[in-house]
Amino acid sequence: MPPVDDVAADVPAGSPVGRLAATVERLRHEVRTAQAEAEGRALIELAKGILVERLGCGPAQAGRQLAELAEQAQVTSLELAVDVINQAARDRVAEVTEAFLSTAAAPSGQTEESPAVRLRAAESGVLAAAHDAQAMADSLLEHALRPLGAVAVAIWAAGSDGSLALAGSAGFTPAEAARWCYVPPDVATVARRGLTEPDGQWLPSIAESGLPTIGRRDYPDGARIAVPAGVGGRIHGVLEIAWPGSEEPLPRPVVRQVETLAELCAHTLEDFVPSAGTSWGPRVVPDVAELMDLADGLHDPALVLVPHLDDEGRLVDFRIQHVNSRFLDPAGRSRAVVGGALLLEAYPMAAGAGELFQRVERVYATGEPFRAHRMRLTALVDQVPLSAVADISISRHGSSVLLIWRIEDETARLASLLQHAQRLGRIGGFEENLLTSEITWNSQLFDLYGRPPTSSPVPLEDLPAYSHPDDAVHIGRFLRTLLHQHRPASAAFRLRRPDGVTRHMRVVAEPVLDTAGQLFGVRGAYQDISAQHWTEVALAATRDQLAHTEQQAVERNRLTLQLQHAIMPPTQAPLRVPTLEVAVRYRPAETEHLVGGDWYDAVVLPSGLVLLCVGDVAGHGIEAATSMVVLRNALRGLAVTGAGPAQLLSWLNIVAHHLTGAVTATAVCGLYDPERRTLRWARAGHLPPVVMRTGEATALPRLKGLLLGALPEAEYEETEVRLAAGDTLLMYTDGLIERRDRSVEESLSHLLETARSAPRTLDQQLDRLLTYSRSDTDDDTCIVGIRVG
Repeated sequence: MPPVDDVAADVPAGSPVGRLAATVERLRHEVRTAQAEAEGRALIELAKGILVERLGCGPAQAGRQLAELAEQAQVTSLELAVDVINQAARDRVAEVTEAFLSTAAAPSGQTEESPAVRLRAAESGVLAAAHDAQAMADSLLEHALRPLGAVAVAIWAAGSDGSLALAGSAGFTPAEAARWCYVPPDVATVARRGLTEPDGQWLPSIAESGLPTIGRRDYPDGARIAVPAGVGGRIHGVLEIAWPGSEEPLPRPVVRQVETLAELCAHTLEDFVPSAGTSWGPRVVPDVAELMDLADGLHDPALVLVPHLDDEGRLVDFRIQHVNSRFLDPAGRSRAVVGGALLLEAYPMAAGAGELFQRVERVYATGEPFRAHRMRLTALVDQVPLSAVADISISRHGSSVLLIWRIEDETARLASLLQHAQRLGRIGGFEENLLTSEITWNSQLFDLYGRPPTSSPVPLEDLPAYSHPDDAVHIGRFLRTLLHQHRPASAAFRLRRPDGVTRHMRVVAEPVLDTAGQLFGVRGAYQDISAQHWTEVALAATRDQLAHTEQQAVERNRLTLQLQHAIMPPTQAPLRVPTLEVAVRYRPAETEHLVGGDWYDAVVLPSGLVLLCVGDVAGHGIEAATSMVVLRNALRGLAVTGAGPAQLLSWLNIVAHHLTGAVTATAVCGLYDPERRTLRWARAGHLPPVVMRTGEATALPRLKGLLLGALPEAEYEETEVRLAAGDTLLMYTDGLIERRDRSVEESLSHLLETARSAPRTLDQQLDRLLTYSRSDTDDDTCIVGIRVG
């Protein structure tokens, strides 16, 4: 039946048929107007919702605000609503709209309607028909494509075998759509060009291209554009648009609008399944685990790849999800190194033009399998490209890609192994025919000589011209042995390269004789031994420096020990004090380089009081020993002033901070009065003394006192303890108790427990404490003990 428009044009307006046609046309216009108003209302309501969220107002106030803003901007409420949606969404549609409006002039065929309104209306229609490709085609043509001058649109779904199915169309006759419902694989059409070209295909005229396509009989001279419809790096189909006549290429902003519409189509085509009776069946999406099982059953190396997308959903790489047991890496790496890595991380050389990554990406996008015979695989190891030749098979299975390769033969593997050996050993091989003067070098030898691969190899007899003059004797002996005596020979020499660099080389060669024993060629290898040479030179220098340093260290430690033993012998003559027995013990560090700054002192002052002290200077070596001497002698000199322990430590802190190079130390200082049997004492960051009485051992309280030398001025707390006959007082350094695996409190508890079971004499008691000490720091140890009589 002819269209109503054609009937209305052929009948009088006043006839019954004319009135019926006019009524049908009026009703059709009202339906289109109602649909447009409904879609416009949907966009306006969406903009109201955005204003409600942004302004915190109610729906009615948001509507009034939208109307007032539209009146002030002198635009329609629909156009302002689309602007509000674009500002809030900041998606692809908004970007395309901004790019289009930023152009100086509108393209040909462009209407006065805003492109933002058209695209948002088309998007609304597509979302409403998310699972209906036919309704989606109608919406695209009505809202977005007719204003561009287009008359028809076709949406094609791509099959995994490379076929195309017509998912929806608008502007073409039903008969034409039925003729083009299915396009077999490998048939060249306009849509096929759009599928194989990453940026789509633009044809100014169908007649000039000669390609078959849907609607060619209706628009024989029309222009066409075919754009791939993809999302997330995978192409699901093609969007084809027809114009009635020939057109110049579309401006870039318009092309971006078309690409945005194609991306909207891709979301619908993801789950597209043809209607019943169509020969193109639904796509089967196998589970990745099943594909991994399939790969493990193959006798060739295989990789299972899954797409790796960025935050914006774009395909940037493929993850190596699985490596089968037959895997053989061209670079010789194991399965554990390759498995789980990104494809471009494991094989960065695959990103070159026409290389492996582009093939995998194309197969994943279109679903068309790829087969190649004798394709070169290149791996980059230590910045050296290593190549292998293999047969390649790439196929898509659901959302995964199966990559299979078969290395050509054992020769390629051995050649790769040889390349590795030459690279690691910095070895270059050569062969020279002395009869024909033909010389063969491998690529590594050109690198060693610093010459481009296109240059001529250097004959062996010209070697003296490329070596250092001082090596002429060695080179001459090498050539005589090889060329005249016909015996294998080797020589080490310095190679002067064209770039001015001198390398230390070793050349090894053997003669090649014919059946008559005559020399007709030589073959051999060069090896760069520069690293070995300089290593030997550096090692010799290091040995000399080490011997000198060791000698200095021995002398330094010997002097340190002599100084320490001169100031503080391991035992000291007993003090003659009535009713008081004094004993000291000093145990130096077992390791000479750990000679420290521990010190002690026990001396009777002119006042009759007994000065008792122990201390520990931070650090080891000669500096610690000399600082110890300074502090010990300073304390002796200060003690004759009659000052108390706290004042003595305060003065000693000034000495440590200002007069000894800002050293730090800990100390305990005590003054014992034999007549009163009292001990006044103070501490500077040191462990407190221990008092043993009637089989019990107790540590004195920890008085306040900062370690010596930490601050220019410091105050110290002083206290007095009364001793009874038979009491024993111990002062010691941390070398007696300190352990790496125990706290100070635990170590002190062990010391108190050991002191309870002490022998009768004071000397035996101090010897027992040294014997049963659990210290593991190999540090100096000082003990001062007094027993009240």
